[in-house]
Amino acid sequence: MKRFFLSLALTALAKFALAQLLGQSDAFTRADTLRGMLTPLRTCYDINYYHLDVKLDIPGRAVSGSNTFHFTAADDFSRLQFDLFSNMKVDRVIYKNKPLKFTREFNAVFVDFPREIKKGSKEIFTVYYAGKPVVAKNPPWDGGFIFKKDKAGNPWVSVACQGLGASAWWPNKDHQSDEVDSMLISVTVPKDLKEISNGRLRSVVAVGREHMQYNWFVANPINNYNVTMYVGKYAHWNDKYKGEKGDLSLDFWSLKEDSVKARPHWDADVKPMLKSFEHWFGPYPFYEDGYKLVQAPHLGMEHQSAVAYGNQFKKGYLGGDLSDSGWGLKFDFITIHESGHEWFGNNITTKDIADMWVHEAFTNYSEALFVESLYGKEAGDQYVKGIRRNIKNDRPIIGSYHVNSEGSGDMYYKGANMIHHIRKLMNDDEKFRGILRGLNKTFYHQTVTTQQIEEYISRESGLDLKALFDQYLRQAAPPEYID
Repeated sequence: MKRFFLSLALTALAKFALAQLLGQSDAFTRADTLRGMLTPLRTCYDINYYHLDVKLDIPGRAVSGSNTFHFTAADDFSRLQFDLFSNMKVDRVIYKNKPLKFTREFNAVFVDFPREIKKGSKEIFTVYYAGKPVVAKNPPWDGGFIFKKDKAGNPWVSVACQGLGASAWWPNKDHQSDEVDSMLISVTVPKDLKEISNGRLRSVVAVGREHMQYNWFVANPINNYNVTMYVGKYAHWNDKYKGEKGDLSLDFWSLKEDSVKARPHWDADVKPMLKSFEHWFGPYPFYEDGYKLVQAPHLGMEHQSAVAYGNQFKKGYLGGDLSDSGWGLKFDFITIHESGHEWFGNNITTKDIADMWVHEAFTNYSEALFVESLYGKEAGDQYVKGIRRNIKNDRPIIGSYHVNSEGSGDMYYKGANMIHHIRKLMNDDEKFRGILRGLNKTFYHQTVTTQQIEEYISRESGLDLKALFDQYLRQAAPPEYID
């Protein structure tokens, strides 16, 4: 029975590792290019600030509202592209109190300005829109909105859209290379429910007699797919962690019905996790926005400063050990893994999803480092060796560029073992730790390429790692591991 259950868990995680790209295929289309390519219509403007203001219609499974774009012109231009899925309606685009002309092609929207926007100028336009966004059939493995109910029958709603794209539910420049510098997220929901998003809560405002608007400000750069909402009957408590940059606020949001078991369960992992990851990776990257752990109606997602949790308050991965070493049952997989993404994925984000190994390899290895922090180096070694059994060697870890296509799910386990291999070659744990911390300091709040990461690690380690990176990242064949 244990083997059968673990097989089910591994099958589920294999799906999780593929990160649910909608319609992913080797036969790429014009729509894929519009989604994944950095054309002049995208590079011509740099996003500075968004104000996303939406109302959630739970019975209708719909959203409506607006997003205001504040940008700096990177070139002279009179036309730009933003993104919104074709099943969502653009009502109007307003610039200087007048409507702009726009056209649509697949999930891309092209806006024409009445005059040339000059390089260096700062401009604002607002997109008003509405529609029924994609509903995820099996979240988070396929992206979209999640409409569920708690045990008492109350609405429980969230969204997870990595891979699928944030433009599935709100208009934005949907490319990882350009993270907005800061944003305000305003979400209006029925007054008897709570709403949680990224960043810090600024205000809660009554909207008529039946609704409340929650206003959350994100002070740090954030990638579009990390922007989220959680709506339900939530309990809330807070704490502080004395970290490397001072007091870090901790906020916990569980369903009211689960709060009694949630508190001790999360207490067991969160502070030890922060201690371990700040030791290995450097300060938590978003002190200004705090750390939140939020119970979600799906398994989990690395939503920046509002980590989604759905592991049923169990140790391991839904009660199973992905490493089959025993060490995987010593911690809650989702709490540790998704929080690890605050450093790799959220602090350091790849420009193209084809390079997503940078997010997943280091974060998967963070699990082994957490085990090592608590139980010693041998335990961490056993964990990372144990997860090798999940490697498929099916295709290269690096995906196809410019078409929003990720590579093999081996970016998790094979990627983690690549990091372990480099550490063993270095044979200097403090120098290795310096590289991990240096990555997060050098590329703090930046978007990067595989080449940048490879060059940094090679330079700082003093090793010629080209053949090793090629073997792990660009070939499907099994690598030669080092213990």
